[in-house]
Amino acid sequence: MHAKKQKMNTKKLMVSFMAIATVMFLVATVSAATDITDNLEVKVNDDWADNNDLSVIAGESLIVKATFNSLVDASDVTVKVEIEGNKVDSSEISNSFDVENGLRYSKTLRIEVPYELKDEVSDDASLIVTVKKGSTYKTVSEFTLRVQRPSYNADIMSIVTANTVEAGESFPVDIVLKNIGYNDLDDVYVSAKLSALNGVERTVYVGDLISLESDDDDDEDTTASGRISLQMPFDVEPGMYVLDVEVSNDDFEASKSRQIIVENDFPNKIVKAGNDLLIINPTDDLEIYKIVSPNSEQFVTVSAGSSKTVAITPDSEEYEVSVLNMNGEVIDSFTFSAVEDTSVTSPVVILTIILAIVFLVLLVVLIVLIGKKPERTEEFGESYY
Repeated sequence: MHAKKQKMNTKKLMVSFMAIATVMFLVATVSAATDITDNLEVKVNDDWADNNDLSVIAGESLIVKATFNSLVDASDVTVKVEIEGNKVDSSEISNSFDVENGLRYSKTLRIEVPYELKDEVSDDASLIVTVKKGSTYKTVSEFTLRVQRPSYNADIMSIVTANTVEAGESFPVDIVLKNIGYNDLDDVYVSAKLSALNGVERTVYVGDLISLESDDDDDEDTTASGRISLQMPFDVEPGMYVLDVEVSNDDFEASKSRQIIVENDFPNKIVKAGNDLLIINPTDDLEIYKIVSPNSEQFVTVSAGSSKTVAITPDSEEYEVSVLNMNGEVIDSFTFSAVEDTSVTSPVVILTIILAIVFLVLLVVLIVLIGKKPERTEEFGESYY
């Protein structure tokens, strides 16, 4: 029994010895990597990094140039640039390349300075440049960068609005801003717009946003929140649209975007039915159109939330009629024929169109009633998050 126990202890000692030997071998293998160069030189935006006194701006892109003379012949060599902060890191690596002993090489990489300054106006970060070929050759240099906030900058922290908007609907856009710059921001404006739709845009005045280090003892804060209401056109084409939010003053501009879906059951306000034009006005304003044909011109007024039928009497087989708005812009064009199109003017089709118009008018009335609810005051105020 004693011999068996001694044998087990011996076996355990052998296993422990082998584990320690393996670890020592791995350490020796890793430490066996030799320098690929002894004169690695690094510039940041054309300034030497080895003085450890470079100041950079959070969020900006840096041009880092690494130059060295190779001490070896090697293939698949890379240059890696890293910026390590307290919480956020960024890194870039070059394509692989070959080096020959005694020759000089240079690689340039662009890297973004991570933004992690939450409660400070500046802080230190490490710039690490590594030239290596696998685990065989490796040279590392580390430098200190001072990361500062931008002089003037604001972050659009959130954009909250409906994912889907109906044509003709008024929809709110709630925005939260924060001063993330080094200095106070005076006379800030914010705008929300759908760039693809002319006229769907509003701009409001925010006021002043103080900086984190401001000595102002007033009840001001570094953040502001508010609401902007936009009116979706009645005749907008359904689909996906980009909502752009921009914040600016005399010193800076910043923007952020998000997508919304627009739905429209009646994108066409003018419909051809046999030898008639049906003009539908789903808006809450009077609309005036100009009907132009080869032999005549006439103005047609359509009351809010209603429709009107315009009879067309063509005198030739190909009779072109255009509908213009009051600005002289052609909204749509139609071709009529002197030969009656019985398939279009059949009672069933006419009844279907009439029912569609009745439904549309009821829908417009509902939208108008909803739109008459009291609106919130669109003012930006302080936010204490």
